[in-house]
Amino acid sequence: METFEALSLALGAAWASGINLYAAVLVLGYLGMTGDVTLPANLEILSSPIVMAAAGFMYMVEFFADKTPGVDTGWDILHTFIRIPAGAVLAAGVAEGIGVGQAAEFAALLAGGGVAATSHFTKAGTRALINTSPEPVTNWTASITEDIAVVGGLWASLHYPWLFVAGLVVFFLLVIWLMPKIWRALKRVFRAIGRFFGGSSDPAGVTRESNRPHRQDILNSLYHDANEKKRLDT
Repeated sequence: METFEALSLALGAAWASGINLYAAVLVLGYLGMTGDVTLPANLEILSSPIVMAAAGFMYMVEFFADKTPGVDTGWDILHTFIRIPAGAVLAAGVAEGIGVGQAAEFAALLAGGGVAATSHFTKAGTRALINTSPEPVTNWTASITEDIAVVGGLWASLHYPWLFVAGLVVFFLLVIWLMPKIWRALKRVFRAIGRFFGGSSDPAGVTRESNRPHRQDILNSLYHDANEKKRLDT
């Protein structure tokens, strides 16, 4: 495997892991098992039937968890401690497999972790915003789009490395542009959640029934804020 092809695979594996680790392992394992691509020696284990079976089972669990509003955010929070280290390990495994030296392997570990963290937090942030809408259609659409992106991105990283790296650069530029918007919107979400749960206390002797309209107003306001932001962005 040429150096640039290995770089593309390392970045692709890390990026895909940050979005859907189990789909990334399945795709790489399947392509290696069928002989469509030759994986680096350290990643050949992904083609093991045991690894693919475990990844397939976890992918099915994530398939449904990722499409349930609220559950998907909890799932993303939990996988902060799984996707990012896995992305770093996969990237380092690619570097080690082509024998570029320990310094380059460590650099690949750091870069892989950074790329995985970027794609993971971008996904988690956008999905938290999508959850402000009460309907499930947008959530399902986003989740399926992410799955397709993982498959297509990994395939491109292996077959069209220059195209994938160019697309990854565009992705990072888009993240830089979106990050302030996502952060401002997330702060509104967190403030609304704080007001929602803060309303459950009753220091002034207000009954729970009298709090219900207040909470409904908060949720309605959050929903309308999100819709207004989408309209302005478009």
